[in-house]
Amino acid sequence: MSVRRSCWLLCGAVWAAIVATSASAAQAVGATPAASTTTPYAFPIPRNAAAIAAQCKALLADLKQAEAQLAQGSVPPGAALLAALDAMTRRAEDTMGPLAVLVAVSPRKAIRDAAEACDRDYQAYSSRFWQNAAVYARVKKVEPADDIDHRYWRDTLDTFEDAGVALAPAQQQRVRQINDELTALTQTFERRVREDRTRLWFTRDELAGVPTGVFTTAPRDAQGRYRLGLEQATVFPVLENATRPATRERLWRAYLSLGGTANLDTLAALTQRRRELAQLFGQASYADFVLRHRMAHSEAEVQTFLATVKDAVRARELADLEVLRAEKAQHLNQPLDQTVLARWDTAFYSERVRRATYAVDQEQFRRYFPPEASLRFVFRVAERLFGITVAPAAAPPTLWHPEARTYTVTDNETKALLGTLFVDLYPRTDKFNHAALWSFRNVSTLAGRQPAAALVVNVSRQGVTLDELETLLHEFGHGVHALLSKTRYAGQGGTNVQLDVVEAPSQMLEDWVYDPQVLALFTEVCPTCEPVPTPLLAQARAARDFGKGTQFSRQHLYASYDLALYGRNPVDPQMLWAQVEGATPLGHVSESVFPAGFEHIAGGYAAGYYGYLWSLVLAEDLRTAFAADRLSPAVGRRYRDTVLENGGQVAPGELLQRFLGRPTHSLAFFKALAQ
Repeated sequence: MSVRRSCWLLCGAVWAAIVATSASAAQAVGATPAASTTTPYAFPIPRNAAAIAAQCKALLADLKQAEAQLAQGSVPPGAALLAALDAMTRRAEDTMGPLAVLVAVSPRKAIRDAAEACDRDYQAYSSRFWQNAAVYARVKKVEPADDIDHRYWRDTLDTFEDAGVALAPAQQQRVRQINDELTALTQTFERRVREDRTRLWFTRDELAGVPTGVFTTAPRDAQGRYRLGLEQATVFPVLENATRPATRERLWRAYLSLGGTANLDTLAALTQRRRELAQLFGQASYADFVLRHRMAHSEAEVQTFLATVKDAVRARELADLEVLRAEKAQHLNQPLDQTVLARWDTAFYSERVRRATYAVDQEQFRRYFPPEASLRFVFRVAERLFGITVAPAAAPPTLWHPEARTYTVTDNETKALLGTLFVDLYPRTDKFNHAALWSFRNVSTLAGRQPAAALVVNVSRQGVTLDELETLLHEFGHGVHALLSKTRYAGQGGTNVQLDVVEAPSQMLEDWVYDPQVLALFTEVCPTCEPVPTPLLAQARAARDFGKGTQFSRQHLYASYDLALYGRNPVDPQMLWAQVEGATPLGHVSESVFPAGFEHIAGGYAAGYYGYLWSLVLAEDLRTAFAADRLSPAVGRRYRDTVLENGGQVAPGELLQRFLGRPTHSLAFFKALAQ
């Protein structure tokens, strides 16, 4: 669950490139912004790899021309210069934004490969641009007109400085080399995960306990065995329901080996390059290098935060595991002191405890939540809260796959088109296999530009569980952040906020699916769907609270591993993982290579995975404003106006204080942990 922000955009201190044609720069400099369009954004589908190469070539030519104009002083100083920079960001999005989505979803390998090649060329140019001393000198002389301009100006200077504009020529060259290598290494890592072709064969007996909808449509061999892949819509139901331990273990080991051992070497190379990059700037670690521009200012501050979380959940984790071990002993009719809980047991026995204690089975929710109706339900929640309408596009264009579709988002009051959403619901070969929101085209009121985003998930055609409905709402939380933004500059639009706050708006909404008033909206979008019985929903909420100790301890483990990986001491990724996981109550499973598939920390969440817990502190505090009514249109509108519309153009702490009417605190978070 994540948001995929475009790394070429000017978003805080994230590395970016700014590009433009002279025409787009001139438009941005003009005093009158372009009129807002009433036509949905049309996603450009390239005919072939050659078309992508041509787009990329045109982009590079445009940005080099724009760079020359900036360096020579063709653009006036002051606000006009900032406007020109934003025009360049928009030009980058026009080409690179759709390509980033296609890398994740296109069924055509040639398209994916060509898009990656374009990104490598683009990032190579980007590294050079941000070291342009003449452009940097002109930006430094800008006197911002207001607070929004000042924040954008400061973010721009940070990006130049983090690119090495002030370093010696030899060091600048090494920074460029490192960034080229990081781009290629990250692409390789993610490609291995996305294109992993591991398939496992199971007999019908080996799949005992697994809902038949998970495997009955799967290919079969001459012996009648079913072939299962490693998409989440398959893996999770098997791990939660397969009664045979050997089945769970085999699938668990395969899933925890996504990407393969070659990715361990790639991750080691990524960490080494990032450490060297930080050292070129005089920083003790890559974590310190990136964290100095975030809400958490240093590695030490994050370590202190994580230690506080660990202290809060340690005892509860041990208690949870003892409950699971006792359940296993009873299930297998063996003495408790002879029962050992394995990693591939936890999901299975957690479900057994929930069924026995709370009469809740996640699989039973699929009958209530058909996938298409679930999507419409998520839209309806946002419609009720934020005064918008999400509807299928009137004349939807052909997208990257026949099942992908286009939606428009309009304002109920003004009837104005706010943005365009693309949705890709179901798993398939070579598709990104998790759940994420690509905020690939950002708003700019300066130019009358509307946003577009892509929601990519992998749900079962048999229906979704309550957990999966929560995930769907989480990702669309990123969607409304992207699509309801009204920022002046595209570089600060929507989810272009500091990384340790980006998950808060989406995490806040997760709790909504457990509210009977909210879930009652399902009957509006699907009158023929059987409503979830109110007692079952109450039981599901109680069942969700079981296992919080293990859940948060696992998140703490991921965050701690990420921080140590990018910390001050060089480490081997697999050895470090074996060490930190080995220190947990369940220990480390030999030959399991979880880091090989940990895409977050190979890519944009490097030294940032702690942000999921950090953001949750903020999300829990945000929820307090909706305590009386989670569907309050008044509170929802205030939240839209204050938090969502401002994106990254106002400091997050100030935004949250404006909305809550007080500074944020962690009381709600630790109260939720104790439930």
